[in-house]
Amino acid sequence: MKKTFVGGAMLATVLMLGGVAPVQASSATDAAYEAAQKQDSQAKAVVEEKAKPEKGAYVEADSVFQQAALSVSTSDEYRLAKYDVISLDVVGFPQGLGYYTGSSQVSATTTALMIGPDGRAAIPYIGNVKLAGLTVDEARDLIQARLGEYIRIPSMSVSIREYGKRKVYVMGEVSKPGIQSLDIDSLNAYAAITSAGGFTKRGRSTQVQVLRVVDGVMYYRRLNIKNFIKKHDLNQNVALQDGDIVYVPTSNAIIWNEDVLPYINAWALYKSLTN
Repeated sequence: MKKTFVGGAMLATVLMLGGVAPVQASSATDAAYEAAQKQDSQAKAVVEEKAKPEKGAYVEADSVFQQAALSVSTSDEYRLAKYDVISLDVVGFPQGLGYYTGSSQVSATTTALMIGPDGRAAIPYIGNVKLAGLTVDEARDLIQARLGEYIRIPSMSVSIREYGKRKVYVMGEVSKPGIQSLDIDSLNAYAAITSAGGFTKRGRSTQVQVLRVVDGVMYYRRLNIKNFIKKHDLNQNVALQDGDIVYVPTSNAIIWNEDVLPYINAWALYKSLTN
């Protein structure tokens, strides 16, 4: 009996030293690890906050601009934008929901709505609803949920009838500087310059700048459009967004007909008059 008791005491001691203690140590290690992770996350957040440009800053950032695709896909990932026209087909409303605000004819069973410059569409029964930035499926779910508060809707569908034109600013040495309206399938820097009449003789095609304002910070990227045209370097043409700016700087090159020839003609005229 004494040996059994001693063996039991030893077993209990072993369990205390070999079983419970490691569990406590493991818990302490996990807590220390979580604390270290939290401190690391906080440190990263501080670094990112310090690295974030201040509002009004002018920052060169190639990563903000994406290479223009050879073809534009309008899949489910397409986000609605201002001036897009959408069609609503609602089961149970053979005459549509009420009225039409777009620019093309639709059937009597369809309600067509244009998204305004504020990103909202005026929808019968529920008023102005912000749709810009949503996918077609997200817009359908939102409209159906809002309409469901007033009328019973078994099912409805939303589709895009017209893609609104995007407006970009083309400035500097182009033939027709100003606001250019571009279709979604030609929304890129080269198309914007072409829409503005192309480069003037003084346009510096190797140092074109594309500018975009994000959260009060103006980001820009330099493009060599000459290489895009002559060397087919696709990296030198980027996709644009509504409101972007394309700026073509002035070249320092001397143009014979404009810079030199007028002075030679004036000198020749002067010599002929004085001789």
